Amino acid sequence: MTRRGLMLASVLILLSGCATVPPPILAPSSAPLAELEPLYSATARGRELTIRVASNGCTTKADFAFYVERQGEAVTLAFGRKRVDPCRSLVAGHVDLSFSYEELGLKPRDPVFLLNPLVAWRGL
Repeated sequence: MTRRGLMLASVLILLSGCATVPPPILAPSSAPLAELEPLYSATARGRELTIRVASNGCTTKADFAFYVERQGEAVTLAFGRKRVDPCRSLVAGHVDLSFSYEELGLKPRDPVFLLNPLVAWRGL
């Protein structure tokens, strides 16, 4: 099972006790998000969302795709890496990437459910 499949299965299991109808699968296999990127952190400030992701030194915002789905007032958001960071670094690193709400197609007051898994930073 892939990380994406495991994450979606976990979400479905957690939500099964709260909903009478199971939620739809949010990122179909044909979508540009093959897997959800693990995040070290996610911070919403003002009119932007900043995510911290693993980097070998060459990771940029252009290396990521996002997927937004609206169902009524609920907004779900997922980030996936389009390209692997080709740099070779001896030390594990991370980079902060900021996305404006406008760029994500969100309103500043929209409550957003982020689907990516959060992982602990284990670097220096």
